[in-house]
Amino acid sequence: MHDLTKDELITLVRRVFGSQPGDRNLAVICDLPDRELPDNPDWRARREMAADWAAKLNEGAADLGLEAAGLVVYDNVRRNNAELPERCTIHHSGRETTFDEILSSHQIVIAPTELSATAPLKLLAKKHQFRAATMPGFGAAMIPALRLDWEEIDRRCHELREKVDRVSSAEILMAADGREFRLTLDLRYRTGTASGGLLNKPGIAGNLPSGETYIVPYEGERAGDPSRTKGELPLDLDGELMVYRIEENRITAVEGDGPLAAVERAEVDNEPAYRNVAELGLGILAGYGIKPVGSLLLDEKLGLHIAFGRSDHFGGQVGPDDFSSPDKVVHIDRVYIPEVQPQVSVLSVDLVGEDGVAAPLMRDGRYV
Repeated sequence: MHDLTKDELITLVRRVFGSQPGDRNLAVICDLPDRELPDNPDWRARREMAADWAAKLNEGAADLGLEAAGLVVYDNVRRNNAELPERCTIHHSGRETTFDEILSSHQIVIAPTELSATAPLKLLAKKHQFRAATMPGFGAAMIPALRLDWEEIDRRCHELREKVDRVSSAEILMAADGREFRLTLDLRYRTGTASGGLLNKPGIAGNLPSGETYIVPYEGERAGDPSRTKGELPLDLDGELMVYRIEENRITAVEGDGPLAAVERAEVDNEPAYRNVAELGLGILAGYGIKPVGSLLLDEKLGLHIAFGRSDHFGGQVGPDDFSSPDKVVHIDRVYIPEVQPQVSVLSVDLVGEDGVAAPLMRDGRYV
């Protein structure tokens, strides 16, 4: 698991985070299992990796212009992208402290966690002005992606951001089980974000590995101007095919006769905020030879993905207060690449301007 040497870690931190006046401390943070969310081999290996990285970076702190690097652990929060707990523990000393103290005194944060901390860290980074790389579900199979040319990836992501910023909608055509499905995503009043793996400005947090441009569809928050997001979106979930029906940027029905469709219907019925279409994501790493590994952190960076639920951390309107309880907060990505959803094909993605002119973005799952 510990396949990055001290020198490779130092190089990675330099490339991703750069240096800023006032840089002093780096924290590697990870969550802990408990009875409700028990341990598993991948999680255990990830915690060992986090401890190994913290130790190596502490040894190399002077080379990075830092005073120290250390490991911070905290109780898991049950769901991806739920709020962080108030308290955490400094691993080497066993001293309990607050996350506010850690995040206000550490300028660089690396988070190889079991449950994604991306949403809360994005918002907390703005408050405390640290830079953070979130790595939920990171595993050894993803290490080759850490060795990519992040400047080139960042350039490509910014090109995609410029494209989505110029248009008013995205038109997506998919096929599954002999049928075609069309989905319009309303991109008015929104700007995209290029997440190219460079986290060198205070106040930002993003995934690592990265390599995507994302944008939150318009959620209809303007009085008298409903969202134009509508259509059908097929989903191949563990071999079972179902279809989301979407109107005004919200799931209105889940069609399907299987047991997983029934579970999904119950989730939608019981948690209305989960209905929200929260993200159009455009990953690019497949073009650099990276293959899926079965973890969302990397797999979503390979191609098209569409997310549901929380969106405030991406600039949208739906946040924790819109869910029934803190442990119900979710941001769930559905990744549309053949290895993840073999029954669904992405036939085309077009970006449509205010003049109605469509420009091709993807054909047969590949960028044009």
